[in-house]
Amino acid sequence: MNKPYLLHLKSSKSLETTYEAYRAGFVALALERNRRATPFVAQARALKASAAHAKTPADLMNIKEIQPGLLTAAGVSDKAERHLQNSDQREAISGLIRNFLEPAGAKFVEELVFRFLLTRGDTLGGSMRNVGGFIAQCKLTRSIIAHLKLAGKKYCWLHSKAADWIPMLEDDTDIELHLRGLSWDDDKNSRSLLYNITPPPVQNNVDMCLFNCSPKSLSKDILKSRSSYIALGELKGGIDPAGADEHWKTARTALNRIRFGFRPQGFNPKTFFVGAAIEVRMASEIWSMLESGDLDNAANLTDDDQIASIVQWLCSL
Repeated sequence: MNKPYLLHLKSSKSLETTYEAYRAGFVALALERNRRATPFVAQARALKASAAHAKTPADLMNIKEIQPGLLTAAGVSDKAERHLQNSDQREAISGLIRNFLEPAGAKFVEELVFRFLLTRGDTLGGSMRNVGGFIAQCKLTRSIIAHLKLAGKKYCWLHSKAADWIPMLEDDTDIELHLRGLSWDDDKNSRSLLYNITPPPVQNNVDMCLFNCSPKSLSKDILKSRSSYIALGELKGGIDPAGADEHWKTARTALNRIRFGFRPQGFNPKTFFVGAAIEVRMASEIWSMLESGDLDNAANLTDDDQIASIVQWLCSL
């Protein structure tokens, strides 16, 4: 089909995120925030239990197992800790005890826990800034896997930390949490999808790249070869409507770079966009790009039918 987006979109209105979808998205973010906060709360409880053995704030310096917790309570992040020498760390903890825990009197343990959680809250806030993209990638990945399994196609997946391609598992529960690539065979052709790479023809990060090769063939030469790319797409999972325009500007710039990086050399890979927060003007711009041929496909991440349709299209390329 020359215009595959017409299978799931009737107009720009179809792309707009509904109030119900926004509400569900914010609830999902709240649940994810609580899930990610659970280890920090457990650490705070353990810190409180160990610190309770100290009779005075100064005694905390003698409890070896809580020194990392004291450093966190002193406001030192995990990243900053790696750049501090032992003497610097002791000085930071001494400052915490002298300036905050001793003035708290008998409630110094509570003060310690509060300050520990304050720093961990900053850590959580930093990780939450990228959580929309993480949730979006997980949702799209799960939809692709579902489509492949229903079609009877075997796949393998790239582990984000181990950097190894792993064959299809009987129980694939939660693999999307640790995945940065998928590969499958389509008739006689092999397809490999990678998340968040920098294609040399574009020289900037692209959220999704689909290649016409197997994982074994993926190499620096393949990444440089414009003929290896079948489709490139942008995925924006932020659900806050206040940031929708900025996300779209970033995606639109990336899509323009893709066109400029390939078409002057005579190559024309497919381009697509998937977003969670799509406002009226943004939907109109996307629709115009679809109609003009500057974009091959698009879908609203919050609409399951649209996601199923664009995944079917992607897997058929």
